[in-house]
Order: sequence, then structure tokens, then C-alpha cells
Amino acid sequence: MLDPQIEKALALAGVCQAAALVQQLARRGTIDKQACEASLSSILVTDPETPQHVFGKLSNLEVGYRTLVAQLSDKSATKDTELTRYIASMLGLERKLAKKQAALGELGDRISHVQRQLAHVDFDNVQIVSSLASIYSDIVSPLAPRIQVAGNPDYLGQPVNQHRVRALLLAGVRSAVMWRQMGGKRRQILFNRKDILHSAKQALRLIN
Repeated sequence: MLDPQIEKALALAGVCQAAALVQQLARRGTIDKQACEASLSSILVTDPETPQHVFGKLSNLEVGYRTLVAQLSDKSATKDTELTRYIASMLGLERKLAKKQAALGELGDRISHVQRQLAHVDFDNVQIVSSLASIYSDIVSPLAPRIQVAGNPDYLGQPVNQHRVRALLLAGVRSAVMWRQMGGKRRQILFNRKDILHSAKQALRLIN
């Protein structure tokens, strides 16, 4: 069993990981494969036994915890305003989604459809990422102003990367939902910064 504080920070690390992976993909055209698969897989874990079960092993969230530590650190040099914008946007989308029962119902139906697709194709099949991307485009993205992803146009212009970015943004919103379900609120990031930072550092120690 994980310490409850580490467990609560786990969902916020999931949001941070999605943001970091979107940035990686947009700037470099490559991505941490293990972290990406863990983030995208989390969307399809709709009935977890524990919060950790959503991401599998704790080490699958290492990118997220490192990002969380850097963003909450006292050192301004480690903070990334672009990542802050992505994280804030995903948390904002979750709040909009929570108020739209019809959208939540459609989201559940579409995720169930992707779960059924997995009976016929592997998770890394382009069809799965494309399906997750279309869920984001059709249901989640229209709820708020579009998240503007900055990066290299050569990478962002490739359809496969566009699908990955949208699927990762959906994964970030999924983590934001989980964080809210565990009692997380946006103001806690400000007022409980030291506690969250401590939990994230503890998690990284467990991983390493």
C-alpha cells in the first residue's frame, strides 16, 4: 500500500506527465515510450482497485513526478511557463467536463468502445491512439478555448503526432478527474505546495 499522500500526488503527477510528454513530442518529435504508454493506458482503466493501479507500477510516473517537483520547486529556473499553461488548461477542462453530464456519458461510451477495440488490436496500434484523439477532439476540447501546443511545425504537422498530442491531453484530463475524485483542488497546489512537493520527492525515492 502506498502512503496516502503519495497516492494523492499520483494523480497530479499524471497531469504533469501528460503535459511533459506533449511538450517532448512537440519540440523533439520523440517521446518517452514507457511514460506515454502508461499515460494513454490510464484512460482505459475505468474501475481501478487502487489509484496506483491506474498507471501500473509507480515508476511509470517518473516523468510526471520529476515534472511536478520541477514545477513546484523554489528555484525559478526549474519552472516552465509552457508546462504550467498546459497543466492549468487540463485542470480547467476537467472542471468544465464535470458540469456536463451529457459529455460525461458520451465520454464513458466512447472509452468503452476503445476498450472493446483492444480485443482485436494491440494497444500500440495506430487505431487506438486515433480513437483516443478523436474522443478528445469531439467531446473534451470543445468545452473550453483550444489548448495551443507550441513546438516544431515539422513534428506537429504529422498526423500521427497530432493524434498522440490529443490522446495525451485526454490522459491529462483523466488524471485531473482522478485528482478531483481524491479531494484535490486547484488552490491546494498553491497552499499545500510544500506537502505535494514532499510527496513527489518521496515517490521519486521509492522509484529509484
